[in-house]
Amino acid sequence: MNLLELLGVKTLRATATEAIVEVAVTAKLKQPFGIVHGGVNTILAETAASLGANAGLDTTVQVAVGVNVETHHLYTVAQGTLRANAKPLHTGRRLQTWQVEVYEQGSQRLTSVSTVTLMITTRPQE
Repeated sequence: MNLLELLGVKTLRATATEAIVEVAVTAKLKQPFGIVHGGVNTILAETAASLGANAGLDTTVQVAVGVNVETHHLYTVAQGTLRANAKPLHTGRRLQTWQVEVYEQGSQRLTSVSTVTLMITTRPQE
């Protein structure tokens, strides 16, 4: 089982111009004070950006991998569904930078914003 399966992250859309993922808030996503752990926002951000970046590549030859994530937490969440929407800011041949906004779906409140930089590299041989 991979991390996304473990947490219940679902991919709603993954194209070279937009990627959307979401996860239902459950006890396994919360820190000891009953709110979503900040790392979950970062997982959603890097996942959405990576899916979008890879959607524009021939992944049999190249893959986009995260090299930097900067996340700003804006609002705490204790229930509901988190949805991350990623859009590219720059799609170069070697680096891509994506902006990701995470919302709590019920209130439509912005809970975090992230900037994700990805490196385009040769796909490793298995």
